[in-house]
Amino acid sequence: MTIDNNRIYALAGGHRIMVMMVLCLFGLCLSIPAYAQKKGRAKDEKVYLDHADELRYDQFLKPGVQIVKGRVHFRYQDTQLFCDSAYFNQDQNTFQAFGHVHMKKSKGITMTCDWAEYNSQSELFRARRHVVLTQPGRSLHCDSLDYNSGTEYANFFGDGGGRLVSGKNSVTSLQGEYYIDQHEANFYENVVMKSPKYTINTEHLNYNTQTEEAHVIGPSVIKGTNGEVVHTEDGYYYSKTDRMELNGHSTITSKERDVEGDKIKYNTKTGESEGHGNVKIVDKLNNRVMTGDHLFYNEKRRVGRGEGNVVYVDRKNKNSLHADIVNYTDSAAIAYGHALVKEFSQKDTLYMHADTLRMKAFHLDTDSLYREVYCYYHVRAYRKDLQAVCNYLVFNSKDSCMTLRQDPILWNENRQLVGDSIRVFMNDSTIREAHVYGNAFSVEEVRDKKHFNQISSKLMHAYFEKGELRCNEAVGNVLTIYYPEDDKDSSIIGLNYLETDTMRMYMGERRKLKRIWTSKFTATLYPLTQLPPGRQFLPQYAWYEEIRPRSKDDLYRWVSKDEALKGKGGTN
Repeated sequence: MTIDNNRIYALAGGHRIMVMMVLCLFGLCLSIPAYAQKKGRAKDEKVYLDHADELRYDQFLKPGVQIVKGRVHFRYQDTQLFCDSAYFNQDQNTFQAFGHVHMKKSKGITMTCDWAEYNSQSELFRARRHVVLTQPGRSLHCDSLDYNSGTEYANFFGDGGGRLVSGKNSVTSLQGEYYIDQHEANFYENVVMKSPKYTINTEHLNYNTQTEEAHVIGPSVIKGTNGEVVHTEDGYYYSKTDRMELNGHSTITSKERDVEGDKIKYNTKTGESEGHGNVKIVDKLNNRVMTGDHLFYNEKRRVGRGEGNVVYVDRKNKNSLHADIVNYTDSAAIAYGHALVKEFSQKDTLYMHADTLRMKAFHLDTDSLYREVYCYYHVRAYRKDLQAVCNYLVFNSKDSCMTLRQDPILWNENRQLVGDSIRVFMNDSTIREAHVYGNAFSVEEVRDKKHFNQISSKLMHAYFEKGELRCNEAVGNVLTIYYPEDDKDSSIIGLNYLETDTMRMYMGERRKLKRIWTSKFTATLYPLTQLPPGRQFLPQYAWYEEIRPRSKDDLYRWVSKDEALKGKGGTN
């Protein structure tokens, strides 16, 4: 028996009354709703059977169920459903659909599967085998799917799990859920997301098909097409902008650099990255490492910035910076706030501290590479063989020259030099030369720790061998106080006071005076018991031992000259 009108009228002639009864019966079956609408509810929950090629009953096998076949068409709410055959229960307002099931809803939502079941009371649509749920621009493929048409919520499961395709992105997992109206999907177990630039492996992924925002939860690995690998337990990936935000301690490794931190942001389009909290960036190309509380880097512009306890180590050029703030490029760096630079290109490391530090490299990637370091304000420097303080310092690695200006003081062993400016040339582990320009003054502590050899002049030049003074030349208005010693017992003979225009002192081992050359001079030797009042000190005399850096860990302390002379210490 069919429900096609032409076939009905073609039944046995003469039985028009029977034909009309059949037509009325089928008309009732097709037009009367299977379930009466509940009072007080505006939503129409009725299911209509609009068409089928065949309809029959089997009260023994399927009591109360209409069995329909051939081009079956159901209609309910805003949904149309087509299939090859179905079981339709009018009283319960449910149906089961078989073969080439095709559902169409408003807003462009469609679904196909091999088998489906619908219950109007729960508004639950269950689809099985080769299920494909589609929206404009996206589709969900799975083995089994339960879909609530009232809440627009779907969850998938079954053999092989499911796969969501959204634009150029796809996500697969063993199970998941999809909020169609909200464009939100959650994926669980063996989750794999693929985009044009990244592949994400995780156990839990939240994904928005409209914004293309992905949120991974739990141990996750993200691999990029350029070879970068990300490890995180809480991260966001925005495929539209290729932007990534990682929370909790996360790492990014690549051929060029490694990044780790408590919070990381990374954008492959702009080349910008930033990290916050225990951040570390390893630049493999330039052999540099940077750590700090907050780090920023632009790989396209090749510029970076660090804030908060920043340590910048350049192993390739053998120097480092430690400061509150550091800005750097491939060829230059500037540091602010208790800045400390370590220059370890030589055997003994040179440490320099200042309020502000600048480093600049010349002739990069050549054998002629050298650096200049500029230190500003409250400058303190330390190396085993020399120590220095001033307010402006320049170090040049090309000739290992250190220039001190603005109240410079230089120490070497028991010797102190001051002047308007000082230039020091160094070997790997020892001082080589020192030149003092303007108001030069040298003080040397004698063995008894009570007396001081002193020289004042306009200019002064000191030359060293293996770290020991061999020649000291003073030029212009030279005044000297020298305590000669007895060769037998090294006792002090007296005080020798000398005035001249030019003087050269030649020293032997253990600081012994070998000879003195001088132009026209006047000199007086005083016994220690017959020193005139004040003669033991030249007018410029000052011994700034309190200021002198005692070690590399003593560079953050600052003591002014006035405080030193009063025997008081201060801090920067």
